[in-house]
Amino acid sequence: MSDQDGHLGYDQAFTSAGPAGPAVRAGWDEPPSRKGFFTDTSICIGCKACEVACKEWNGVPQDGIYELLGSSYDNTGALGANTWRHVEFIEQRKPVAGLDTGITIGVPETAVGPDFGVGEDILASTARSVHEQPLVDLGMPAFDLPSASSEAGERTDFRWLMASNVCKHCTNAGCLDVCPTGALFRTEFGTVVVQDDICNGCGYCVAGCPFGVIDRRIGEKSAKGVPKVKNGGIAQKCTLCYDRLSHDQTPACANACPTQSIQFGDVDELRERAEKRVATLQAAGVMNAQLYAEDPTNGVGGAGAFFLLLDEPEVYGFPPDPIVTTADLPRMWRHAGLAALGLLAAAATAFAGARRS
Repeated sequence: MSDQDGHLGYDQAFTSAGPAGPAVRAGWDEPPSRKGFFTDTSICIGCKACEVACKEWNGVPQDGIYELLGSSYDNTGALGANTWRHVEFIEQRKPVAGLDTGITIGVPETAVGPDFGVGEDILASTARSVHEQPLVDLGMPAFDLPSASSEAGERTDFRWLMASNVCKHCTNAGCLDVCPTGALFRTEFGTVVVQDDICNGCGYCVAGCPFGVIDRRIGEKSAKGVPKVKNGGIAQKCTLCYDRLSHDQTPACANACPTQSIQFGDVDELRERAEKRVATLQAAGVMNAQLYAEDPTNGVGGAGAFFLLLDEPEVYGFPPDPIVTTADLPRMWRHAGLAALGLLAAAATAFAGARRS
């Protein structure tokens, strides 16, 4: 706890929280208002303009641009050292907001392909199955309307959830707390940034993040062991475009977003805006609309980047109740200290008894 002057007590010795804000706790005198992101996933269209803008401005290497995962239309997969902004594609067999639109669209019938029996002649089995089973629809291009076929069925309910994920810039930042070299630091804007020239690549911050955001950049090395990629082997993550903030510019991702799904500004003002947006959506029948990571009393002390979700956090791959990984360190050290004192007292007692005998 802290006193009225804002000084941290024993229980906050290993967290970066502070009653006057994370920048003040970090030692900044009269810092500007805390900056952050509010990501409204209800208007994200999955264009990935934010990903491209982030890579271009920050010089982040390509990651998944020329590959496909095979499990999604997405091609980057998750946040990492080479993906500081990641647009998630979540496919659900349910209508938007759980509403019945009353519209049905026919789709071609599908069925399982040929079932080859063990020991049977493959050609004979194939010929027989072609006459007995309908062909599987592979979604190939055609000139007919989807419901033109007399065998067309009714399309199931379906929706896409799009969400542009990013570092949360937590008030209680576990990555910052465990960094042994001071490579991670709290900026005057309340954000958390990695200093590339100080990071030694130990990876403690990777385990210290409850959201799995930060990671070490992996790349090939030359014959002399020198990484071929920029900042290879060291921790990398979103900086909330610290260089742009220092010149009163909007971060690249928010500047490129065509729908204003990513909104940048003062965290307190963004929180009020987010609460109004949730109320508007719920009044329109989108009852699952909810905010994530904005609560200052949650396990990370509130995030500098929070989200409006249309389903439960787990659907988006977010932990439902994130807790800063260093939260229990004070109690652990206190117990360890008491145990050490007990051992010293027992040893002193035994030594004194041995001298008397």
